[in-house]
Amino acid sequence: MKLYGIPNCNTVKKAQDWLKQNGFDFEFHDFKKKGVTAEKLNEWFDAFGWEKVINKAGLTFKKLSKEEQETINSPAKVISYLVENTSAIKRPIVEVGGKAVLLGFKEDDYQSRLK
Repeated sequence: MKLYGIPNCNTVKKAQDWLKQNGFDFEFHDFKKKGVTAEKLNEWFDAFGWEKVINKAGLTFKKLSKEEQETINSPAKVISYLVENTSAIKRPIVEVGGKAVLLGFKEDDYQSRLK
């Protein structure tokens, strides 16, 4: 199991705590430090849809002007933006067996998908 995120994100911390409390071993991938590839983003787009992988509610995206935000409007443009601005990726993302299974943290989803 692999958990993707950034360490100072409260939602990531909640997911980490839940996984630990429920006995799951996982590898943490800090995409602020380690980055993320276009290939990995495409896998996540296939699993969740590109519109859900970009976090338009977060500060990184909101700092952009309306004009800049409007240009990030297709999978290819989202990939190039997220590779350079990993903190705009919705997080955390959990992979099991190399397949993305969870986006964000909702305890009920973790309970039903992982137990």
